[in-house]
Amino acid sequence: MKKNYKILSLLLLLAFASCSFTSKTTFTNPDKDKLLVQVITFVLEQGHFDPIDLDDDFSAELFKDYVEIIDPVKRYFYESDYKDFEKFKLSIDDQLKVSDITFFNVVNERMMKRFEEAKVIYKEVLSQPFDYTIDEEFDTDHENKPFVKNKREMQERWRQQLKFSTISNYDDIFTQEQLAKEKDPSYVMKTPEEIDKEARQATEKSLNIYFEDYIDDQTREDWFAIYVNTIVEEFDPHTYYLAPKGKEEFDTRMSGKLEGIGARLQKRMDYIKIVELISGGPAWRSKELEVEDVILKVKQEDEEFPVDIVGMRINDAIKYIKGPKGTKVTLTIKKVDGTIKDITITRDIVELVETYAKASVVEKNAKKYGVINLPAFYVDFKDYRNINAAKDVKKEIERLKAEGMEGLVLDLRNNGGGSLPAVVEMAGLFIKEGPVVQVRSTGETKEVLKDRDKSITWDGPLVILVNEISASASEIMAAAMQDYKRAVIIGSKQTYGKGTVQNVIDLNNMLRNSTSGDLGALALTTQKYYRINGGSVQLEGVKSDVKVPGRFSFIDVGEKDKDNPLPYDEIDAADYTLWENYFDYNSTIAKSKERMSNNEQLKLIEENAKWVKSKIDDTVFPLNYEKYKAKIDLNEMEAKRFEAISNYKSNLTFESHAYEKALFNSDTTDLKEKRERWHKSLSQDVYVEEALNVLEDLKTSYPIKKVASTVKK
Repeated sequence: MKKNYKILSLLLLLAFASCSFTSKTTFTNPDKDKLLVQVITFVLEQGHFDPIDLDDDFSAELFKDYVEIIDPVKRYFYESDYKDFEKFKLSIDDQLKVSDITFFNVVNERMMKRFEEAKVIYKEVLSQPFDYTIDEEFDTDHENKPFVKNKREMQERWRQQLKFSTISNYDDIFTQEQLAKEKDPSYVMKTPEEIDKEARQATEKSLNIYFEDYIDDQTREDWFAIYVNTIVEEFDPHTYYLAPKGKEEFDTRMSGKLEGIGARLQKRMDYIKIVELISGGPAWRSKELEVEDVILKVKQEDEEFPVDIVGMRINDAIKYIKGPKGTKVTLTIKKVDGTIKDITITRDIVELVETYAKASVVEKNAKKYGVINLPAFYVDFKDYRNINAAKDVKKEIERLKAEGMEGLVLDLRNNGGGSLPAVVEMAGLFIKEGPVVQVRSTGETKEVLKDRDKSITWDGPLVILVNEISASASEIMAAAMQDYKRAVIIGSKQTYGKGTVQNVIDLNNMLRNSTSGDLGALALTTQKYYRINGGSVQLEGVKSDVKVPGRFSFIDVGEKDKDNPLPYDEIDAADYTLWENYFDYNSTIAKSKERMSNNEQLKLIEENAKWVKSKIDDTVFPLNYEKYKAKIDLNEMEAKRFEAISNYKSNLTFESHAYEKALFNSDTTDLKEKRERWHKSLSQDVYVEEALNVLEDLKTSYPIKKVASTVKK
């Protein structure tokens, strides 16, 4: 099944470049949908880095993916519907070449009909009590399930899915009743029949809202946008269509302010997951939400029942989650260990400036070290000189140097990337001059992007922290420092593995005097980038010098786990000179590996990562309440043995540098509290602790000079 792992972050690896279309093609189709297909296919064929042939293989893959995307749990279409659609399996490519959208029209019309039928079915199913004493199971992995043959089978499929949704409501209500009884022995608990009825009503309320506010509210244009996006995603995972509504949200986020809970979300298969908590935002301040949490339901403060967002399009789910400052929203969350809980958050204005670089000072064995956390390679293209990650990191380094810093940790964990110019400029802070990354477009000679500023902001020991989520610009930075032997890389077995560059193309610029309305935009993969040693990070990522386990070690989160990734390849190396100051890398890395292999905290983290993976792979759930409750209780009991992970504490104390301390008294954005929380997390971070150990080892061999070595190919 197609994995919709597209990260809804605006931090693409954006370059200062634009696609050049030299064709004199004129787009004049009066039908907006057909015009959009005509423009999209032209841009893909002319501008994509590695355009694929629109042939029968493409058609068959698009057919499969589109049907799975609009009916992922197979609760709408029948086997007969699929056979009707299958007639187009090898002809969609031919349709697209002449801007024919017959396949979409046929599927969309049938889908609208099945939606109406589903409304009747789920209400019929939920009108009858569920028997929670029957031994039956529900498999949440729908990929290999067949389409049903008739209405009886369709009703049974809905019955199982709805019972699975309702049993969690039943458990919540039953638990509340038990707690009420414990507090007041005279309290008369609701009967199982009453609890079941209330649980079914909650499920029905969620579905009513889902169909009324989502399905019925969708326009044909919305459904067609899904079809178009499925077409473009066949080219690669990072090429995607931004419908006019999506383009508006894109522009809003680029403005630097969000109004909501302060979390970045991602849709994976049928679920909405949290992929990042924005520092300083309401979700971050709550201390209850975590990356990889799944949001199951959303309830507004003035509503009695929550909305079930499982299976909902992410843009529509976001509409329920975000909201005006000061309003409250309750999220039903499924934690990675399987436990489910309600979390209420008060929405607020979220300043994306909180994702900017921040620095801390720590003293270890009478030596001061610095830690800089960089969540993104951000940039304001309209004001590059004043707002970009490289400029801010340079400022933080200067402030840390003023504190007497003798070694630096640059934390790029969970950094999803950003601006290509910013990462080139940032790499230049640590080397005298030379190439940083190589970029290649289809049919063109490679371009070597260089640091041409001979000044060096920091020439001392450097450690870079990465993990499986470190992507694109983060990978360029880590790879360049590794190739120069400028830094020791500590982290996951490999980073994300995204080696492509995107440009956002406004499709309206392709038209002249069009009266068809807004066509939206296309994020288009136009280039690939390569390390200065000639290798690519595509699929392979950057291999850490010191590999350590982490929470994502056994979860499929990288580029290689996506659909349609571009392949790995290599080009000639650039000419570059290894870092002239000698660090005893081999012995330093060996010492670190020895410490890490004997670290009990890391062993527990690895055990937890394996356990979480086992829970993700466990897709079968009992619909017998006693067995369901036993499974939930077992998960909670097993999870307790990993509580020691969050209780870990090093003997290190982190604090702000003098410049930031001076801001605390006059600051109105809770900066001091935010930094105190960050400093506490640093003191509990075993990876930062080891990074400082490595700096200490590097410091003992610094700064013995050696003869510069030039790498050429």
